[in-house]
Amino acid sequence: MSVSKLKIFFIFTASLMLTMSCDREKNEVIPDITVDFVIGFSDPEFFDLYYSPGTSVLIGASHRHLGLGTGGFDNNGIIVYNTGLQGFEYSAYDRTCPHCYATDGASVAVNLDGVYAVCPECSTNYALGASGLPQSGPGQYYLKNYQTGYTGTSVRVWNKK
Repeated sequence: MSVSKLKIFFIFTASLMLTMSCDREKNEVIPDITVDFVIGFSDPEFFDLYYSPGTSVLIGASHRHLGLGTGGFDNNGIIVYNTGLQGFEYSAYDRTCPHCYATDGASVAVNLDGVYAVCPECSTNYALGASGLPQSGPGQYYLKNYQTGYTGTSVRVWNKK
């Protein structure tokens, strides 16, 4: 009897994981672009990002010298945020509002307001320290996340492509 309960547990767990991965796919409303760039902390423009947890910088098309995809989707830019968690950890988000894109096909760049990104069109507030989770407003999707890696002297930002 315990073997059958174990089989049911594994089947339930596998189906739950499959369902969760499908939901993650549905949350990715902003199309993938190639992103792969490095922010060096020796550049004075990025000193605050290195030394101050809770700070962020906007990376845009003018930062092409850093690498690929600095303009983000539709050239709205990318936000790089120092989470301050476990030493030096960083998050990177596309600035395109997923709610406006999913509902209207509009490519609207969110603005920075402290530890939040705020859409000027739909007023959705996205928490930068919580993986871009919508905190208020009509938005239901997270900001598009990019991978980050801290090397001690720089942060690399890339996507899964």
